[in-house]
Amino acid sequence: MHPMLNIAVRAARRAGSIINRATLGGEALVVRTKAANDFVTQVDRAAEEAIIDIVRKAYPEHGFVAEESGSTSPNAEYRWIIDPIDGTTNFIHGFPQYGVSIGIEHRGALAHAVVYDPVKNELFTASKGRGAFLNDRRVRVSKCTRLHEALVGTGFPFREVSRLDLYVRQLARLMQTSAGVRRAGAASLDLAYVACGRLDAFWELGLSPWDMAAGTLLIQEAGGLVADLNGEAGFMESGDICAGTPKIFPALLESLR
Repeated sequence: MHPMLNIAVRAARRAGSIINRATLGGEALVVRTKAANDFVTQVDRAAEEAIIDIVRKAYPEHGFVAEESGSTSPNAEYRWIIDPIDGTTNFIHGFPQYGVSIGIEHRGALAHAVVYDPVKNELFTASKGRGAFLNDRRVRVSKCTRLHEALVGTGFPFREVSRLDLYVRQLARLMQTSAGVRRAGAASLDLAYVACGRLDAFWELGLSPWDMAAGTLLIQEAGGLVADLNGEAGFMESGDICAGTPKIFPALLESLR
């Protein structure tokens, strides 16, 4: 394992232990509303601080793009893109589908990725050119080749309700053209599930970079394709993403259009 990925794994597991301790200890959550349907707790902040502390001790010159504390050192050669709890709403309600997401950029290109599910103790990792892994076992996207046989993941555009009509049209189309659509509420885990073949495809509108960074590299290293809704590479900027197996991806794009 690359030394930088090893640090990311250690940071993700440390964040996961903070999350699990809060869950098992019955700690009262202090919930603050950042925007409509967008929440943060003291556990999010503690987990993010733990990640950043571990990374800074190992790589003090690196920059960060983190959900709760924002961006630092935008011109740094390496940037860590962090979501301490992807799926905070699930976490608040005790719905066991949330995870820690850490992506590492080198000169603007994704180099390493970790998605950690502290509930299931599942660790997804990837390094550019070295494949994707689940708990040290190599994973690949599914062998599904036809959209009408595909299980497709999605997420509701809760930050951009003005685009709800577009999303509803897309959802209706995919419900007619796929084997089924699932919405679990944590995009990083959904993307990881595409990488390991549990889902055959995924799309969502209005995501943030920390929702997508790690999961994107996982899918690419597992043999899948990722793009925006135009089939281009601008999803990290637009927040609109679709992903899937190489055979399904063109049909997914066509359905979403």
